[in-house]
Amino acid sequence: MLKKVGWVAAVGVTVLAVGGVSTFAVVKNAGVGELTYAPASTIAAPTRQLPVANGPATDVAQLRTKLDRLAADPRLGTLTGQVSDASTGEIVWEKASSQPSRPASTTKVLTAAAALHALGPDDRIATEVVAAETGTVVIKAAGDVWMTAEQLDELARQIGSAQRVLIDTSAWTGTDVLQTWNPEDIDAGYIAPMQPAMLYGGRIGAKTGDVPRTHQPALAVAQELALRLDATAGTGTAPQGATVVARVESPPLSQRLEAMMLDSDNVMAEAIGREVAIKRGTGSDFAAAVAATQDCLRELGIDLTGLDLKDNSGLSESNRNTPRLLNQVLLTATQRDQLRPLLAALPVAGGNGTLAVRYQSSPARGWVRAKTGTLTGTSALAGYAVSEQGHVYTFALLSNDSDILPARVALDEFAAGLR
Repeated sequence: MLKKVGWVAAVGVTVLAVGGVSTFAVVKNAGVGELTYAPASTIAAPTRQLPVANGPATDVAQLRTKLDRLAADPRLGTLTGQVSDASTGEIVWEKASSQPSRPASTTKVLTAAAALHALGPDDRIATEVVAAETGTVVIKAAGDVWMTAEQLDELARQIGSAQRVLIDTSAWTGTDVLQTWNPEDIDAGYIAPMQPAMLYGGRIGAKTGDVPRTHQPALAVAQELALRLDATAGTGTAPQGATVVARVESPPLSQRLEAMMLDSDNVMAEAIGREVAIKRGTGSDFAAAVAATQDCLRELGIDLTGLDLKDNSGLSESNRNTPRLLNQVLLTATQRDQLRPLLAALPVAGGNGTLAVRYQSSPARGWVRAKTGTLTGTSALAGYAVSEQGHVYTFALLSNDSDILPARVALDEFAAGLR
């Protein structure tokens, strides 16, 4: 089924490299007040690809027995799941794979696939500042929640001077907090009110992590730019046809997807969902983003039976998805160049992102890449694993009605079993 054998092989090399090696520099004390630095160690690029299925053929019946045993772990609560061999597309194991379950942040796999389909990996968001009446400039917020201090410095440099800075948030419509979200999650750092411009995702006092988020992220952008111009700040509407006086762009979608996946950032996922909706002309609110995501998945040939999507991040406890659907998206990503960046964005077991501190003593460390998912009573894992024989297995596992930490351990043991 797969003619991308070379890619499947390269996945193994890439995963191992990310999970298992590092560079370092040797420092030697050569005398009082004098330090000599030896050149930093380097690692040569692989000279050949890891062969696919180079070892003995997999005994599928034996593998199923092994996975059945791992899936019976009581720590997993109500488990649903599916595993496929990426080389053949064969389903090698499943358990209630068509049963809708709470997917938590594995929902971001759907968002990433839809975005790559609709936008492409090089897509960027442009934020422009236009001139209004004398001394006033207006930021036309366009959906960039990745804005940085350096971008604001650049906008200030291009503007030169102003007495007043306003921000226009009309690019996004509807409510900025979904009804099925917990309002406490803003102060807990898991989400911010969805407004189309944010500095570091609306975080307060930090650039990354689950720190409290501001309740007025767009206004905070205007205030930060105003500080650089010694101006006042507020909200307003950009005049039609106004002259553009400054412009900055977001990182490309491929980088933004990686940031979203590695840290499971809900703000980024919701922003990307709206970016897809705007591109497709379906609207710019929560419902439009969800509808656009589903339309893209259908166009990719994904069967959406069992999907009940409320948001693009997985933060809503009302979301429902099936392991069959999730696994289908991941399997499709192994077969289509268009979706390949989705796989490259997944955290590496024991290496980075939400899997950085997991798999530390596991033989699967560096050989599994997966999106995690966590809500009260829900733990999830969806990605792929490279077996010792060189087979690549895609998998989706949804554990509901379980305690988070014990379920995580059991999910990791299941994925390690594929290794």
